[in-house]
Amino acid sequence: MKIGIVGYGTAGQASAILLSERGHDVTVFEKSPSLGPVGAGFLLQPTGLAVLERMGLLPRALALGQRIDELHGATPRGRAVMAMRYADRRAECFGLGMTRGALFELLREAHVGAAQVRTGHRIVAYDPTAGTVRDEADAVHGPYDLVIAADGAHSALRTHCEGNVRRERMYPWGAVWCLLRIDDWHAPTHLLQRYAGTKCMIGMLPVGERPGHEGRWVTFYYSLPGDAVERFDDGAIDGLKAQVATLWPELTPHIAHLDRAEQLNRARYRDVVLRQPHRGRLVIIGDAAHAMSPQLGQGVNMALLDAAALAECLDEQADVGQALEAYRGQRHAHVRIYQRMSRWLTPLFQSDYTVLAWWRDLCFGPLGKAPGARRPMLSILTGEAGHRRRSPATSGTKPSPLHSG
Repeated sequence: MKIGIVGYGTAGQASAILLSERGHDVTVFEKSPSLGPVGAGFLLQPTGLAVLERMGLLPRALALGQRIDELHGATPRGRAVMAMRYADRRAECFGLGMTRGALFELLREAHVGAAQVRTGHRIVAYDPTAGTVRDEADAVHGPYDLVIAADGAHSALRTHCEGNVRRERMYPWGAVWCLLRIDDWHAPTHLLQRYAGTKCMIGMLPVGERPGHEGRWVTFYYSLPGDAVERFDDGAIDGLKAQVATLWPELTPHIAHLDRAEQLNRARYRDVVLRQPHRGRLVIIGDAAHAMSPQLGQGVNMALLDAAALAECLDEQADVGQALEAYRGQRHAHVRIYQRMSRWLTPLFQSDYTVLAWWRDLCFGPLGKAPGARRPMLSILTGEAGHRRRSPATSGTKPSPLHSG
């Protein structure tokens, strides 16, 4: 088929690789004038790692990233709110901290058509009758047998999935973040978080290597109300440092060099729900289809799973419409679970509802140790709740700890 992909983030990159390998004629449009990563470091879960394994990219990813064995969150007084170990899910289960740059370069190197990506093309419209797309300069491209909208949380093509957008709103909270070089970080295999009520959350995620830089890196993130993120300036740096010194004094030396707002990146989150991710020969994937709060750390994993499922369904169904419906059926339950869980959990960590912090700090830790609750919580952490695993015969891989039961 002749396929147009809009957006060259993780979902677009993975789709371009998988569909090109299957012999499709793929054209990729990217609005940025040059190719490069956007976003903070992230935690790749076993579900996403399994996709990289099927693509033959897992060994390189493991070399670039940092293995994460535990997520640990505590109050400033040291009370454990969350202590979840991947090994409690199953032996040799783990996450992988990575920088966006490392994953971007890994996927770009694997994409034989990366040099042909059409940069500087902001696609703003889709014509379902002609199967074409139009950029902001009014140039028309196509026609295509299939158009894949992978243009992120602020997707311009999502509205063309007419009648299917059930929810699209901004979360009232966000974060500022930066990468810190810390070669001797004391907890290299832990994602650590510190909570002060629901109005302050600080995190440190080891993410391994950063392309073009030496050393080992950690993503530092600091939550703020959305309007505070928008107006974050040089004057806000002192407030950030003062709060870190109070809540997590061990971090003070690592952020001492921060004195300008431009040294930190801003992140706002959208909550997007589609009734179904396709209309005609247009399919929406990745954050464009199901943007959510990063509280559960599933965005990149969802993008990889979407791309893999779409490629597999196009393999298995000769008719595009049937393939897209099969794709919807394969991804629906998994996506819905994480959308709902994200919407439910986010106020416990980022909101103005201070009473929720009391309940969280009192109950969350013991709940995580309860026999009936621990396994479902670990299933959610690893990205496997509601996920339909591909069998070894279908996926072409041998069973491994990454995606075995």
